[in-house]
Amino acid sequence: MTEYNFVTTWIIDAPIEKVWSEIINYPNWPTWWKYVERVISIQDYHRFIWKTPLAYKLAFDIKLIRVEPPNVLELMAKGDVDGVGLWELESIESGTLVRYTWKVKTTKAWMNILAIFLRPLMEWNHNAIMEEGGKALAQRLGAKLISAKS
Repeated sequence: MTEYNFVTTWIIDAPIEKVWSEIINYPNWPTWWKYVERVISIQDYHRFIWKTPLAYKLAFDIKLIRVEPPNVLELMAKGDVDGVGLWELESIESGTLVRYTWKVKTTKAWMNILAIFLRPLMEWNHNAIMEEGGKALAQRLGAKLISAKS
């Protein structure tokens, strides 16, 4: 398996409570985040199906492992990628700082076999998805995306 460690930060000109409300409502993400194709509720977890800028799909199951409103949402992923995601929100003078840390291993054979060649493309793909997510979240909130970094 190939490991990836991503950290994305967004600064959104909106109160933390509004940002938290959209992030915790992940079953609704497909209505505003164009790369989230579907979120399916299954007992105590959710299956996410993502389409990507590189025209492949990823599916994985998410189980929440820590929720501390409105600051922390930690999850475990199993499927096409296995690992841990951590959303951290902080109120700052200009609005809300959102930090997303995504530590995963790919489980698809083709991704692992071609990782030595595709890693830069996979990193670009992730960053494009997250950049679009920050813009879409800000737009949904009627706010300004002040900064987005991956």
